Amino acid sequence: MGGNSMTTILSLVLMFAIFYFLLIRPQQKQQKTFRQMQSSLQKGDKVVTIGGLHATIESIDEEKAVLKTGEGSRLTFERRAIREVKEKSALHKTEEA
Repeated sequence: MGGNSMTTILSLVLMFAIFYFLLIRPQQKQQKTFRQMQSSLQKGDKVVTIGGLHATIESIDEEKAVLKTGEGSRLTFERRAIREVKEKSALHKTEEA
């Protein structure tokens, strides 16, 4: 009877470890990458929003970003609505060098 309960506990631990490495850990890495991208946003970056809008950051603060589209329209979005950076601004590239 003692061996059966040990097998059950070992199976539960193994299932938790598999769950952690296949689901939780990759999600944590993805969230960390997203936070880093969000913190490095700056004026002039070419970005894509969660809605698929391609634009350039005209101004940005802690909560909102004003994006300029190719047609010259200016739209205000929540900062967290920016999904990815397609191209960093030239200003940012010179700061890194």
